[in-house]
Amino acid sequence: MEFKKVVVLGGGVLGTQIALMSAYTGHDTTIWLRSEGSIERTQPRVDHYTETMVQVLEDSKELIGNPLSAKLYPRGLIREWDGTTEDDIDRLIEKAKQNFRENLNLELNIEAALGDADITIEAMSEDPEAKSALYKNIRDVLDEKTILCTNSSTLLPSTFAEDTGRPEKYMALHFANEIWRHNTAECMGHPGTDPGIYDTVVRFAEEMNMIPIKLHKEQPAYVLNSLLVPFLDSAEALWAKGVADPETIDLTWRLATGAPAGPFEILDVVGLDTVYKILQMKSDVNDSDSIDHKIGAMIKEKIDRGEKGVSSGKGFYTYETK
Repeated sequence: MEFKKVVVLGGGVLGTQIALMSAYTGHDTTIWLRSEGSIERTQPRVDHYTETMVQVLEDSKELIGNPLSAKLYPRGLIREWDGTTEDDIDRLIEKAKQNFRENLNLELNIEAALGDADITIEAMSEDPEAKSALYKNIRDVLDEKTILCTNSSTLLPSTFAEDTGRPEKYMALHFANEIWRHNTAECMGHPGTDPGIYDTVVRFAEEMNMIPIKLHKEQPAYVLNSLLVPFLDSAEALWAKGVADPETIDLTWRLATGAPAGPFEILDVVGLDTVYKILQMKSDVNDSDSIDHKIGAMIKEKIDRGEKGVSSGKGFYTYETK
């Protein structure tokens, strides 16, 4: 199967990054959005990440000759680092600008967006009811050939398989933030996913310059978030209990591990709306005596003040917005 047309449903932080990476690697790519207001929110995000990816390529020139460069170069943007020259990077930059300009489209009409799609990636918020409604809405619009994937970071594809109307052509394809650098693509089917479709999605991930992470069975939170979420939960609990403030917790983690970011910096990147929705799925969130209830209330206070993370310019930290 040749992937000529890629559709991303949703223009949030990861939806935009997925679409840009698809366009960068030469695929005709469409982001479907619900409304004009969605376009007004998504276009600046597209512009921002386009500029970021081009700048990351430009900055990678400084890595040439660095003995640590093989660990630091943007793996999603440069397929092979060994022997890469500044001229090679200049050519990649010009090709990137051309591909972003020619391969990426924003579309409000769902029929126009999905028509003749080879693969569609749902990248909506972690709201099970909303995902289910979307799948039921598009099941008769999708071409028979179209493979449908979800970028959900926590929800199992088996939960929605029947809603899609094509359970054998449905699975999870989950990407990490800063997709151009952290180029993982978690590939997870459900019991009804056709093995041939699974292999095809793995190949598509490779076409996008991703490293496929192949899961052999369904696992809540997949591989990445099975490791990451308990870490973030522990940081939130320290904050909610008043043990330490977010800045101190982040500083401790960075100093002790050498990691570039602490848990609250990561939460800001994920987006506090998403963090809150994931919290609401926990079994004890409605128990007023539970720590999850307290964390949820504290996160909700920040959201209500408009402090939603990097995308809004302020979360636990303040960011420059464009």
